[in-house]
Amino acid sequence: MAIHPSSYDPETSTTHYTFLPGQPDSGHRKSIKVVSVILLSSFFLLYLATFVILNNQSPNLQNKSPSASETLTPATPSRGVSQGVSEKTFKDVSGTSQVSYAWSNAMLNWQRTAYHFQPQKNWMNGPLYHKGWYHLFYQYNPDSAIWGNITWGHAVSTDLIHWLYLPFAMVPDQWYDINGVWTGSATILPDGLIMMLYTGDTDDYVQVQNLAYPANLSDPLLLDWVKYQGNPVLVPPPGIGVKDFRDPTTAWTGPQNGQWLLTIGSKVGKTGLALVYETSNFTSFKLLDGVLHAVPGTGMWECVDFYPVSTLEANGLDTSYNGPGTKHVLKASLDDNKQDHYAIGTYDPVKNKWTPDNPDMDCGIGLRLDYGRYYASKTFYDPKKQRRVLWGWIAETDSESADLQKGWASVQSIPRTVLFDKKTGTHLLQWPVAEIESLRAGDPKVKEVNLQPGSIELLHVDSAAQFDIEASFEVDKVTLEGIIEADVGYNCSTSGGAASRGILGPFGVVVIADQTLSELTPVYFYISRGADGRAEAHFCADQTRSSEAPGVAKQVYGSSVPVLDGEKHRMRLLVDHSIVESFAQGGRTVITSRIYPTKAVNGAARLFVFNNATGAIVTASLKIWSLESADIRSFPLQKL
Repeated sequence: MAIHPSSYDPETSTTHYTFLPGQPDSGHRKSIKVVSVILLSSFFLLYLATFVILNNQSPNLQNKSPSASETLTPATPSRGVSQGVSEKTFKDVSGTSQVSYAWSNAMLNWQRTAYHFQPQKNWMNGPLYHKGWYHLFYQYNPDSAIWGNITWGHAVSTDLIHWLYLPFAMVPDQWYDINGVWTGSATILPDGLIMMLYTGDTDDYVQVQNLAYPANLSDPLLLDWVKYQGNPVLVPPPGIGVKDFRDPTTAWTGPQNGQWLLTIGSKVGKTGLALVYETSNFTSFKLLDGVLHAVPGTGMWECVDFYPVSTLEANGLDTSYNGPGTKHVLKASLDDNKQDHYAIGTYDPVKNKWTPDNPDMDCGIGLRLDYGRYYASKTFYDPKKQRRVLWGWIAETDSESADLQKGWASVQSIPRTVLFDKKTGTHLLQWPVAEIESLRAGDPKVKEVNLQPGSIELLHVDSAAQFDIEASFEVDKVTLEGIIEADVGYNCSTSGGAASRGILGPFGVVVIADQTLSELTPVYFYISRGADGRAEAHFCADQTRSSEAPGVAKQVYGSSVPVLDGEKHRMRLLVDHSIVESFAQGGRTVITSRIYPTKAVNGAARLFVFNNATGAIVTASLKIWSLESADIRSFPLQKL
């Protein structure tokens, strides 16, 4: 299909920067012509089971008295809320004290991921493509493994998998960002200029939008950044709270010549909304009448994302594209429940309005990008491979004291491509970028297993803590078609997990388990059938037995997932020590799990396939690859 035209080639541009208008020695054009390529550089807003196979008993989740390896510690203080952003401290135990587990250094060292991006240490919370490098700017606390002193870390990669750390891109050193350099996005103009808008928290704790740009565009590493002398360029408008105005998106071209549009998340009362501003130069802005969209009852919208998807082709679209065969995705991170929701709809740039295809599945009340521990996500358009790439922030769900002990907290998800699901017409498809397959160590282990009701089988793999598995499951047709009604109203979160058995489920794989299954995380399908005879598949991840340690998240994540006629039940899992990213039906439904085992570590982890249904025979076909570690280290700047 035709790609949105561009006069700027990020591989070969030799443009040098001078100063923007209004700064000393200004050498920039007074007007910026706008036709073009837009690249998103998303900078994430600081947020960023169980199962007894052969019985029908739910696991015992009653609180117990602390053992010798557990102590009561004071309640962890709240972090972030007083500054107007979401809670950054994981809260699992209510009251004035909480149970702390005596983690060994070996357990904590095992939790560190091998191929997910994370800093060498401390607290972190995405990317842009320029002259052969993907750039990741991430929110980071250089002083501690807890939230605070938010600075922009910077890393580069040629493949989105292997990363090199660079010096900080920006630090909180001005009155308009002294309390944090928060989420931002980059827009690349047709002449190569990079306009970086970001939220700063002022000395008075007011959320404002600021402009920065590279000091030298000819530098492939973009090492030095300049903050605009006239910052802030946007302040909260009348009617918007000073702590409810954050996270500018990448800009897109408007219907008028020379017009750029961008949106910022906010709320009025309990109504989440996206404001729209126009600009021609990125230093002065006008708030447009109305809002791009608003949904009552959804609360504050953070990290809003807005981009087109093709309904015809299998490639991504530049952010400004709005031609034939296009839908627009509106995504919001909901501050009230820490979930990333999206909806697909139609954008009218003249009226400045986005309308969902299905109002019952509107943004914030319908589909989620990920049904697990995944927040503050953003996409960018990759011109190198003509794809849209999604990043998300995977926060910790253990105690703050454990994070301080291990010296780091939070991880970036594996980047995912995003496409419109042409088969359903209602969902996005998220899939790990193809580059992750470069870590596969040799040929896969291939296995087909006939699973009788109530059965489980050990799968022998080289590493059960670091692998990529693709699995498909075929349910006995006689049983499937013979059931009239089963488990009406099934819900992953309230089901009791994989230990709760039904005629048609659960069946799937068990990851990060020990040999005795005292710790385990099942990821599975469950089929229910309504009174109308229609089958509905559910995709779930059960963490209720993932760890014997107290004070960590232990819940069942998941949702229903469309399985169309002729499709098998298919899943793909990326397991990386304490992170499990699970994709069902080609990415229609995705779940990210954060787990903290105490036994299934350091060579003791095991992988199983199971069928805990009471009445269905399931045939499982599996391919399993061990994954090598990514090369993530400091850039050798001394060699430049």
